Amino acid sequence: MVSVLLNSARNSLPLDVVETSQFSIWCDALPKNSLTWVEASGFTARAGETVLLPDSSGLPASAALGVSSLDDVWAFGDAGLKLPPIRPYKIRTKLSKLQATNAAISWALGAYKFDRYKTKGGHKVAQVIWPKGADKTLAESVIDGVSHARDLISTPANEMGPKELAAAARKIGRQHRAKISVIVGDDLLKKNFPTIHAVGRASSRAPRLIDMTWGNPRAPKVTLIGKGVCFDTGGLDLKPSGAMLNMKKDMGGAGNVLGLAHSIMATKLNIRLRVLIPAVENSVSGDAFRPLDVIKTRKGITVEIGNTDAEGRLVLCDAIALAVEESPDLVIDCATLTGAARVALGPSLPALFCNNDVLAADILRGGLETDDQFWRLPLHQPYKSMLKGEVADLNNVSSGGFAGAITAALYLQAFIEDTVPWAHIDMMAWNPTGRPGRPKGGEAQGLRALLSMLQKRYC
Repeated sequence: MVSVLLNSARNSLPLDVVETSQFSIWCDALPKNSLTWVEASGFTARAGETVLLPDSSGLPASAALGVSSLDDVWAFGDAGLKLPPIRPYKIRTKLSKLQATNAAISWALGAYKFDRYKTKGGHKVAQVIWPKGADKTLAESVIDGVSHARDLISTPANEMGPKELAAAARKIGRQHRAKISVIVGDDLLKKNFPTIHAVGRASSRAPRLIDMTWGNPRAPKVTLIGKGVCFDTGGLDLKPSGAMLNMKKDMGGAGNVLGLAHSIMATKLNIRLRVLIPAVENSVSGDAFRPLDVIKTRKGITVEIGNTDAEGRLVLCDAIALAVEESPDLVIDCATLTGAARVALGPSLPALFCNNDVLAADILRGGLETDDQFWRLPLHQPYKSMLKGEVADLNNVSSGGFAGAITAALYLQAFIEDTVPWAHIDMMAWNPTGRPGRPKGGEAQGLRALLSMLQKRYC
């Protein structure tokens, strides 16, 4: 649990949370000396503003935090950074259960910092006593799940290869008594996962398929699949240096589903959860797969390699084929799949593709309720012709360069049965700049939205 949230404190400082529109009303209730101090400090309760109010001796007696609305999910996202960490704070403004839960989540997530490699200096943030009425189980599961994902995504590739990603999955699995198996190296060929093997075989760090299960076998089957490309050079279609710079985050889909899996298991949802992560490094060597190679996938569909830098869909297609073999009730895959989605929607709005309108509506609703939003793009079937292979069933990239995010999703759809509800999320998994509650660096995108959707379906 994030230490910024305390169960109690002997010497806490009262904290008023003031909505900008209620500033004058709050001022009217202040003692004259406090009002004078507020006016002198320039505090007007704009979102993110803070002020300390002194007692008669000049020592801090209380504090105030300005917010645009108590219903803003991220209202407390900067509180831990902007309030001075002199003493723990205790919110005395009345909050609803949802507001209190969001206050705890956003305060803790805003205080997050990936600083494990810093040798000097500490990351000091203001602590807060658990807001009264907060759902602690839910808040802790979200904070820990998001923090897990951020840690995994931000870890440099020299310390987060396929083996280390599998170890991280095992650690989360042990915490919740989940079962986990890992298929490594040439055993992938023996077990019929040829595309995972092809993408990862050039690396000195062997590719693998991580398979974790948890929950009642008779409960609804929900399968999460995460792209685990721990570093992507582009393969023989080598990326330029600038495009390669942040490719440690190309396992962001895997980080997200592991964080979500933790939250699901921590809240004990009534599902049979399965997590599949193809973990590889797309490297260059004499054994690298080549442009125009043809690979027969697990499903039997043959794929012509139009570009070795479109490797994510290759490792995902074998995992998707495995997932549908047991006829699950729901399949969701998360992947840092295309630059086209980022061009269309920017870094903070993942693209959602879905073959089921009810499922899509539920996911979008969860995104709106948690301010963890998606934008749905179409699985436009006429574009399938762009993926037609010259000498194989499919090409792994489209001809012409148009609609890159859509054609990538259509490629994945070829490995899904029409009867299986499926959602594909094409995400950035990275904050290029910081926002309240969402610091710069690796990010869990869609985790809170998907958890909310699953809770409503299976709680």
